[in-house]
This record gives sequence, C-alpha cells and structure tokens, in this order.
Amino acid sequence: MPIRDTAKRVDLPVWRSLLYVPVNVPKFVDKAHTRGADAIQLDLEDSVPNSQKAEARKMVQEAADIVSQAGADVVVRINQPLRHAVPDIEACISPRIAALALPKCNSAGHIQLLAEMVEELEEERGMVTGHTKFLAMVETADAFFELREIAKAHPRVVVLMLGGEDFALSLHMEPTPETMLYPKQHAVIAARAAGILPYGIIGTVADYSDHEAYKAMVRKSAKFGFEGASCIHPAIVPMLNEGFTPAKEDEDLARRIVDAWDENEAAGRGSFELEGKMIDVPVVLRAQRVIAKCDAIRAKNAKG
Repeated sequence: MPIRDTAKRVDLPVWRSLLYVPVNVPKFVDKAHTRGADAIQLDLEDSVPNSQKAEARKMVQEAADIVSQAGADVVVRINQPLRHAVPDIEACISPRIAALALPKCNSAGHIQLLAEMVEELEEERGMVTGHTKFLAMVETADAFFELREIAKAHPRVVVLMLGGEDFALSLHMEPTPETMLYPKQHAVIAARAAGILPYGIIGTVADYSDHEAYKAMVRKSAKFGFEGASCIHPAIVPMLNEGFTPAKEDEDLARRIVDAWDENEAAGRGSFELEGKMIDVPVVLRAQRVIAKCDAIRAKNAKG
C-alpha cells in the first residue's frame, strides 16, 4: 500500500514571503504588488501611530485590492489591545482578507475570543465560515510557555511565529542566531505538533545589509523546519522565496526516491539502496513533502 503523509493540514497556505506594508503609506501600498511576495501583510500595528489608527482602518479594503492585484494573498496585522483589536477586526473581515496576524498572543483564550468575533462577522457578511485564518505571533517571555496551547488554540490558526525582536527585548538579550536558536526551535516543534506552519528565521530580521549572509540564514532556517518568514524590506522578498523553495536538485532527488519506492514497494521491499543511501519510510515521506511543496509553489505562481 502506498505510504501517505498525514501530518499536514490541507488548508495551509503557501507563503514563503510575507512583506509588511504600512496600510497608511500609499507609496508603499501602490508598489507592493510588484515585489513578488507570496503574501502582503498590511500593518495596522507598530507602523501606524495611535493618532492615525482610526483613519488607517478605513484604508484596509482599498489597500487590499491594490496589493493583491498580482496574486498575493492579503494578511492584516491588527493591534493587540482589545480596544484596538475589535475595530480592527470590524474593518478587516471580508473576502479580500485571507488572514489576520495576531501580535503579542498571550494565551489560547485570547485567540478563541477573537475567533468568536470573526465567525460572527463572517456570518453577518455572507462569507464562508472559517475563511479568515490566523497567524499567531508570540512575542513575550511569558507567552513563550504557552506556545503549544496557542498553536492549537483554534482551527483558524495556520501559522505560528515567534517575534524575534520583541521576544529578545522581553528577555533582555540580543536577538542573535545563537540566543534565538532554542526559542525558535521550540516554536517549530509547537507548530508541527499542532499541524500548522512555523514561520520565521534563525536570528533577527533587522539586519539584511549583507545579502549573502542573509540568504545563508534563510537556507539554514528552512533546514530547521521553517516554511517562510515575514520581512520589512522588499529586497528581502526574493531571498525568502528562493531560500524557502527546495533546490531543483533536491526536488529531482525526491522524485527519484518516490519512483524507486513505488518500484520496490511493488516488489515487496520496505527498504532499499538508492545512489549509495539507504531508503526507508521516513526518507520517502520527506521526499513526498519536498515534491508537494514544489508543486504547491508552482500552483500558487501559476494562479498569480
């Protein structure tokens, strides 16, 4: 019987790159669709001063139309205090918005409360229930110990992110690859245990001036299990798209492994040697995941 990978939900997005765009800065909004990002994150949080948040909410739907015209999915990062989150959500829920990024998540209950409001709005607006997904962002030392519960809080949660800069700030430490290795790995484990996607990079997103070093960090992050990452500068987008896409030689090898497995499985062999390496079920499952990711990326690019 052919083996099947049952560890992944079928409704998970293909977002190698998520480009932050302040929703209240037209020159950034107007050009965002040309940057090649898989998703555009319209920001209502840190990049919008408190005095401008009310006006920024009014811009979300028009901005969503503009940034999505080349096929990118639209995510909106809302604010964490409930007094801001409620009007943010009221302004955001529509078929144009694929997901909400929830900053500074502190508990599963916090996510469940917002999910209840989103469901009511989807029903009121004639939308498919469950359309709006969540990116859960953990950014404090206290919330770190709730990672597993946050990742499993609600079916709308499809991505778990550990915010390196804010998290490091809460720990009074520098967000270096060395200091962030353990917490980032923990986030990957929590996300995978919940069947959702871990997003981020090993290290910090602040320094991207050394492009080769940044590319190497993205490739390393992919090896650690991350599926994509957010970025604040369009120059990073192609680095993320490339780094979180399996290399052609890796895809070719994966297809040879799966083909060889089918032949050997039909002959009654559960393990075999291929190109000097022992192949068994975990290796085949890993190869299937590489192929599935490549196929999903091609399908998304074709739609765009």
